[in-house]
Formats: sequence, structure tokens, C-alpha cells
Amino acid sequence: MLRHIVMWTLKEEAEGADRATNVQRARELLLGCAAITPGILQFSVGTATPGMDCTADLVLDSSFTDAAALAAYQNHPTHVAIKPFMKAVVQSRHCMDFHVPDTNN
Repeated sequence: MLRHIVMWTLKEEAEGADRATNVQRARELLLGCAAITPGILQFSVGTATPGMDCTADLVLDSSFTDAAALAAYQNHPTHVAIKPFMKAVVQSRHCMDFHVPDTNN
């Protein structure tokens, strides 16, 4: 299994909207990608909890069967279509992909 985690900090203002509005829009767009390809095992999108010390505004925590499934997701037209919005509103992005050992063996 391959885990794919992405964290974003958004700009204070972009695309004619404030950070909070863009966080919610980005969340909706990402959730629209939750089942676009086979091989997605888990897919959740979270936003920072108000009042808690957070270094990011938005996180995608997802798992895929393998690297091919992740690549299919990343290249799917639905996912590709959200990239211009994300690039316009994001101040910084951090991503980590890692293999999770199979503990059933």
C-alpha cells in the first residue's frame, strides 16, 4: 500500500476570495476526487481546527494500492482540472508518499 499525504497553506486572499472561502472550495474540489480511479483505498480531506496550533490549512490523507494507482489518480482529468485553482490559492505545499508495510504476513 502507498500512502499519499499532502498539506497546504493557503494565501490570505486569492481568486477574489479570502483564505477561509478558498479552503472550503479546495476541500470540495478534493473530495470530488475521492473515487475517480480504481486503487484508492482511503481518501480523507481535513481542514485546520480553529483554536488549535496548526501549520497547514488543509490536508489530504489518502492510500492507494500501489504507485500505479496513485499515478492514475494524479493524471485523471478530474484531478488535473483542480490544479489551476490550487496553484492560484496555495502559498505552500508539502507532500509525502511512502510505502506502508503489509502487516498481514
